[in-house]
Amino acid sequence: MGAGLAIAAAVMYLLAASAVVPKLGPAGRPTLALVALALHAAALLQTLVHEGQLTVGVSEALSLFAWQAAVLLWILCLTQQLQGLTLAVYPLAAIAALTAGLVPSSVTGIPLVEWKLQLHVALSLFAAGFLSLAAVQALAVAVQDRRLHRRRQTSTGLAWPPLQTMESLLFQLIAAGFFMLSLSLATGLLFVDDLLAQHLAHKTVLTSLAWLIFGTLLWGRWRSGWRGRAALRWTISGYLVLFIGYFGSKFVLEQMLGKHWT
Repeated sequence: MGAGLAIAAAVMYLLAASAVVPKLGPAGRPTLALVALALHAAALLQTLVHEGQLTVGVSEALSLFAWQAAVLLWILCLTQQLQGLTLAVYPLAAIAALTAGLVPSSVTGIPLVEWKLQLHVALSLFAAGFLSLAAVQALAVAVQDRRLHRRRQTSTGLAWPPLQTMESLLFQLIAAGFFMLSLSLATGLLFVDDLLAQHLAHKTVLTSLAWLIFGTLLWGRWRSGWRGRAALRWTISGYLVLFIGYFGSKFVLEQMLGKHWT
């Protein structure tokens, strides 16, 4: 059931992405994306929840990250001309949905009655969703900035907001992700007794480093008006550290060592 839903979601994501390109399909079809998001959500429920437990392995976490980023993008596209980002986000969400649906992880689940732990997990995932979309937005800003300097037009014919507007949205996404990440780190302290024994040392150190990077970037933006390529490098660097801290340590623990965070 979950695999079928994931396949259907992937197909709808690809249709939604192609629909925003005038050369490939009719312009502006948010309904296609909404159907894809609904199918993806249903597939996630099938893969995440088993017998009263929440199972979040590597593939499930990737799928959930991608779904959150796609949801945020769909909402933003209702008021801003960000359809071009769907060409990156929706295909990635399709791949993530297929991976979780066809190759589910075999990890120990978390009892759903543990609401405090569930809150921590939810905050962590929401932080990742905002910052994942921020990373994609940073890449889009970099591409647009490069094209403007070379005085080239987009080959797809897509309309983009002014560069200043895109940078402003980028920092809004980073601020939201930083806030969620701060709450995630704070709530995580409730469950840490021994970083080494609980296999949380690498994840905690790298996540804290990512928090410092994003915090410094926001401070620089507020204090000195940081923008442009320097801000983009800070954004991508922070996201890579966060990604490695979560997925790198999770992959090594689960797939190579057969252990889990506790």
